[in-house]
Amino acid sequence: MVVENYKSVLKNVADTCKQSGRKESDVTLIAVSKTKPVEMIEELYSIGVRDFGENKVQELTDKYEKLPKDIRWHMIGHLQTNKVKYLIDTVYMIHSVDSYKLAEVISKEAEKKSKVIPILIEVNVAQEESKFGIQTMECEELIREIAKLPGVAVKGLMTIAPYVENGEDNRKYFRRLKQLSVDIMHKNIDNVCMDLLSMGMSGDYETAIEEGSSYVRVGTGIFGERDYTISK
Repeated sequence: MVVENYKSVLKNVADTCKQSGRKESDVTLIAVSKTKPVEMIEELYSIGVRDFGENKVQELTDKYEKLPKDIRWHMIGHLQTNKVKYLIDTVYMIHSVDSYKLAEVISKEAEKKSKVIPILIEVNVAQEESKFGIQTMECEELIREIAKLPGVAVKGLMTIAPYVENGEDNRKYFRRLKQLSVDIMHKNIDNVCMDLLSMGMSGDYETAIEEGSSYVRVGTGIFGERDYTISK
């Protein structure tokens, strides 16, 4: 079932790209595998899927140890500074950087390993109190500070939009994030690239693609409902 679900979502991604005049290659579908067993990931790996997303460091590193090393692991959940050191050798990209302190720790740990970690800055566009991410008006200043750090490369922005029944309801938030990325791009800040937007999940990824998303993060739409009873 998981393979069929993935193919169905991938077709929706392709159709939405075509309808909105975008190249399919410009959008990456991340299979969000949090709380899901290794066997399900292996099913998708067998058909060529390489981009997977996790919310927790321990779960990501555990799965990293058990699965092929050409998988691109995306850290999409809130990241605590004391967990960064466990992530540096395993992660492909960190989508959820929302403070200078966190970026500084990533920088230090990356430097120890002579790595440069691609990061996205998480913006709380909808200003939800329950969500992490910086405010829109704080974004440029934070990026200017982070851009000075070695070991990290700012590649774009990320947001987690509100849960909605109709994806159309989140269009305004995706549009704002896209506009913010364009505004920052025009500042030509050294060591900053605004090519990537991580926005859109199971309920609204098609709308996000229409508004310029580069990474859509789909969990339930591929794997089904999450099972939070799985021990970590």
